[in-house]
Amino acid sequence: MNITHYIINDVSIQSTEQNIEEFKKLFNELTYSHIPVERNGIFVGCIAENDVRCFDKNKPLSDYEYSLETFFVRESDNWLDILESFTKNNTNLMPVLADEDNKYLGYLEISDVLAFLSETPFMDSPGAIVVVEKGLKDYSFSEISQIIESNEGKVLGAFISNINNDVAEITIKIGLLGLNEIIQTFRRYSYKVVSTHQEDVFLKNLKERSDYLDKYLNI
Repeated sequence: MNITHYIINDVSIQSTEQNIEEFKKLFNELTYSHIPVERNGIFVGCIAENDVRCFDKNKPLSDYEYSLETFFVRESDNWLDILESFTKNNTNLMPVLADEDNKYLGYLEISDVLAFLSETPFMDSPGAIVVVEKGLKDYSFSEISQIIESNEGKVLGAFISNINNDVAEITIKIGLLGLNEIIQTFRRYSYKVVSTHQEDVFLKNLKERSDYLDKYLNI
């Protein structure tokens, strides 16, 4: 993701010398959770709307500089790092600084990052989402790829979606060819398939046997 095309400057960076009243008025006009702030032309952080609402409107922001949050991204950062920064800082506005001189370039909106994500092959290409579990020390992405590709499938993307009690949950986007064969191969390699799929013959057989047993017991 080349973030240069997504950088916005609709809201100017604000000075720490401005009164809190000015920040309150600005937040009333905006939907952003934070506003970028500078001191003597240098970016020093972001002020949150929730904090501004609690401050004395007649005092300058410089009296409350301890409340500034210093999150930002670089113009060369990739979209995964940027998305992580948005999530960690619970914000919908992310300042962007130049790589070389820390110059403030503008900001990104979370909606633009999510829109970019939705257009990636992982989200946009036709396929199936398969979620599997295996011990942290036992799984490998090379093995996962081999299982899928040996059954004529294509890996469109994969990531660790959860870790609990030394068990890794892996979410995989797979091309639609041979999905049932892929699922059964995962089981043969001791992966637990936690997602459900209409193509899963194993689960269909289990349900048929369960229905037959219930019918037999009710005779």
